[in-house]
Amino acid sequence: MMLEGKRAVITGGSRGIGRSIAGALGREGCSLLLISRTESELATAKTELSKAGGKIETAVLDVASAVAPAEIKNAIERVFPEGIDILITAAGVYGPIGLVHEVDPAVWRKAIEINLFGTFAAIQAAVPFMQKRGGGKIITFSGGGEGAYPHFSSYAASKGGVVRLTETLASELAGFHIDINAIAPGAVNTKFLDELLAAGPEKVGKETYYISLKQKDGGGVAPEKAAELVLFLASPESDGISGKVISAIHDNYSGWNRHLKEIIKSDVYNFRRIKPKDRGFDWT
Repeated sequence: MMLEGKRAVITGGSRGIGRSIAGALGREGCSLLLISRTESELATAKTELSKAGGKIETAVLDVASAVAPAEIKNAIERVFPEGIDILITAAGVYGPIGLVHEVDPAVWRKAIEINLFGTFAAIQAAVPFMQKRGGGKIITFSGGGEGAYPHFSSYAASKGGVVRLTETLASELAGFHIDINAIAPGAVNTKFLDELLAAGPEKVGKETYYISLKQKDGGGVAPEKAAELVLFLASPESDGISGKVISAIHDNYSGWNRHLKEIIKSDVYNFRRIKPKDRGFDWT
């Protein structure tokens, strides 16, 4: 098995993409600590995932809480005092849906706390435990951070922050042999999609609504696509790749072993400001 003897922490691991990733890691021999706010969902996930064997523990906590770094640290210390190898920060929410001047500012702020601070909290808690193991792999979620996302301003802003945090920490953590990358899982049919459709075309925007409705009817991207990418990034095959934003459906990462030097040393799969000369304009 690819990850035999490895130890992983997954925030948002009780449902959706996080749960799919938990299943994939478990089947590859990884011991798991699943973190979620919802105790009942964690209990269900643990029961079902345990059927495949392997160690699965859970912790009920809110990654958006000011004390989340300490609580996550305590949970890891309880389950994996000898250290961890992998962190997946899958906890996230869409936040309020609608025009920026119409959404509830408290709900807008809460989404930032869950998506961005929650990612930071898990990483801050996990890094010392990775140092115990001589290194590790961190996988964050970029989601809507790749570009403008009208009617979802808090989600877009928080995910854009996750992307820049990921690239920044790639530099900070390189000396500890810790790789960190963000993944874009694609349009997966999860609770997020149900929330979007329930909001209706007026709040969501007609184009986004009808694209999402078509996605719902068509089944969407399989969550296993994200799980496959996570397996690659959690394995030795991806050693040295860090600070990148990688698509589970658009990037042919299975063939990257032929281009590792170029990927590691260049700014491919990174977000960059486009200057006039990059588009052939001479405005001097």
